Amino acid sequence: MTDPADTKTIVVKVGTSSITQEGSAALKHESIAKLCGDIAQIRDLGHRVVLVSSAAIAAGMAKLGLHDRPRDFASLQALSAVGQIELMRVYDESCRALGFDCGQVLLAPPDFFDRARYLRARSCIERQISFGVLPIVNENDAVADDAIRFGDNDRIAALVAHLVHADLLVLLTDMPGLLTADPRVDEHASLIEEIRSVDREFEAMAGSAATTMSQGGMASKLSAAKIAAWSGVETIIAAAHRPNVLRDAATETTGVGTLVRARSERLSARKLWIAFALQSQGHLAVDAGAQKALVERGGSLLAVGLTGVHGEFLAGDAIEVLGPDGVVFAKGLASLGSEDASAAIGERAVEVVHRDDFVVLPAPVG
Repeated sequence: MTDPADTKTIVVKVGTSSITQEGSAALKHESIAKLCGDIAQIRDLGHRVVLVSSAAIAAGMAKLGLHDRPRDFASLQALSAVGQIELMRVYDESCRALGFDCGQVLLAPPDFFDRARYLRARSCIERQISFGVLPIVNENDAVADDAIRFGDNDRIAALVAHLVHADLLVLLTDMPGLLTADPRVDEHASLIEEIRSVDREFEAMAGSAATTMSQGGMASKLSAAKIAAWSGVETIIAAAHRPNVLRDAATETTGVGTLVRARSERLSARKLWIAFALQSQGHLAVDAGAQKALVERGGSLLAVGLTGVHGEFLAGDAIEVLGPDGVVFAKGLASLGSEDASAAIGERAVEVVHRDDFVVLPAPVG
């Protein structure tokens, strides 16, 4: 048993391709059993664990005998509703065989930006852990709004890590971590064992590949690691099939995967949501004076500093903010629609983005 002072809260995320048959939507029971065994190992060490699991849609496809993943949102919602039952059944069997229970937690985007719902979600997960239950989280696809859904479970896992004040986020995949090149075309590709800060060079290495059954890929893993880093949470990207992968991740064993270090600065849940979870609907360009004031003093963005408004957006939509060099340095929720913002350029008393809805980042928001 781990010393109480060393006990960690660990969020584990597993992708569809890691727990389904290769080239098929069918759940791979032995992979789920192996994952639950790895979780049991770190639970036995005293660590608190939350699992974020994909594969509901794949499980629904297999159950209904579908071979090709539908593209329309209504079908995906229906398949998720069917598959979630099957997915949880397999997890329940594996967990019970190891002597503990699991519980289902389905989350939607408003659970992260509505304070009351945020606290209720945290309370539900915390209470399950206190009962000795393994909370298993997935997106609530059956009632999701296509316009504001999460898009992938890597992002959900990073937001859950913030929600439960996690010490570590482990993203399990088919790869040993982030590699210097695609091993399919470069036999000399090697594991990047540590990343201090996710930048464009690492994002370029990650590419954008994903399987037909899954929505993620290494790019989404790095994006999630960036969110976690801004939450003060370290991330390890590692291979789900590696023996004792979670035990090794919990102890930061050398070579377990790619470790992405946490940042010293931390964003609130609301600002994390604005910065990383909302799709931008337009851009605001500002002059050097406005950029300096926003970065150094963290105030609201006033129309007097605007030099241009690009795209069509409404009040409340997410927008990116560009400096004179054309590089995105911030993101926020617009207080005005694009037409009103354009008409207000140069006005000193008009607020375009309130300071509470404004996030300044040192690198372009991905």
